[in-house]
Amino acid sequence: MWDKGSEVSPSLSPVKMGGAVSAGEDNDELIDNLKEAHYIHSDLVERAFRAIDRADYYLEEYRDSAYKDLAWRHGNIHLSAPCIYSEVMEALDLHPGLSFLNLGSGTGYLSTMVGLILGPFGVNHGVELYADVIEYAYQKLDYFIKTSESFDKFEFCEPSFVAGNCLEIPPESRQYDRVYCGAGVQRDHKEYMKNLLKVGGILVLPWRRRCLTRIRRTGQSSWETKKIIAVSFAPLALPQHNTNGEPKTVPLPTFEVRTLQELARIAIRHTLRVTTDNGGGQPRGQGSFGGGRGLGVSRLHKFGPRFKRRRVHHRRHCTSVVLAHKHVVSNADPTPAPLDNNNNNHGGQEDGQRRAAREEEEEAEKETGEQLPAEPPINILRERILVLPLPEPLKMYLLYCREK
Repeated sequence: MWDKGSEVSPSLSPVKMGGAVSAGEDNDELIDNLKEAHYIHSDLVERAFRAIDRADYYLEEYRDSAYKDLAWRHGNIHLSAPCIYSEVMEALDLHPGLSFLNLGSGTGYLSTMVGLILGPFGVNHGVELYADVIEYAYQKLDYFIKTSESFDKFEFCEPSFVAGNCLEIPPESRQYDRVYCGAGVQRDHKEYMKNLLKVGGILVLPWRRRCLTRIRRTGQSSWETKKIIAVSFAPLALPQHNTNGEPKTVPLPTFEVRTLQELARIAIRHTLRVTTDNGGGQPRGQGSFGGGRGLGVSRLHKFGPRFKRRRVHHRRHCTSVVLAHKHVVSNADPTPAPLDNNNNNHGGQEDGQRRAAREEEEEAEKETGEQLPAEPPINILRERILVLPLPEPLKMYLLYCREK
């Protein structure tokens, strides 16, 4: 289930299947280009794209091609072009706590980005035709959780994948709030796809292989359809039959209620992420812990570039955090200040030092023309967990046994 070369639908403006934006030097620059070309226009989608390096989903020998706006395939492993994924993410209108079904889930790249927005109380399922691709997807998912600094910046809905043909899902299976199909859907299977949706849900699919289309279910038998862009996808693989002539069935991933241990980990990490002591024992943050919390509550962590690159006319929405004593500050603000209500006697002096250091750094960059490495942000969540008065095994559990 993969897309292929470009083909234009007569009802839409010509849009290539990839190659719509310039290649980037790294993941951040690729996202910059997608924003400038108006493929990404919402903050949630931008932050999800910045959180996951597209090159991590490529085989090592092909990483140099990861930041081009092109589809990539090697054997059964496949990634759509970045401009397609960004259109899909925007069209799905994702929110924390929703249920999502990815038909033709592939490497898990899209499902992992979606999981950053759904939060720990969403549902994130995928169906993939090839078992070896599912194995690859789980390897990449494990790598993201265990090694990526981005993981600690979000509350995550981990995807689950099953092997099989997505046209063989039993009709009595559960319905979802959001569904994406990564292969061309012909007329015979359109109703089948639409019936996977709950009322109010959104389905995004390549209709008849030629047009990426968004369908919203407005009632039991009413729908709203919107064409997005012209594309060209390979068609869905047709269902197979057992030896007795009966069609196979592919059960969807099971919906499992979280254990109390998992809920405790989610609650502790959430509390450490969104609160800080104001000096009077009162927590500060975005309200009490509740269901459906996702990428949108990650106030303490946003994304800054890994390197200082050439200046662009617009400034990214990025806030790397630095922990100084008990104050959380953001380097997105040119004059950062503590979040609590207590006055820091050295605050003005520290602000002046920061400004002077930044001006000196910018002046050196102008003179040399070199791209200076940015100071990596401190992982505040990790630092807070490590100082908890808990046994080491519990700390490692809270950290998801991360290697970094």
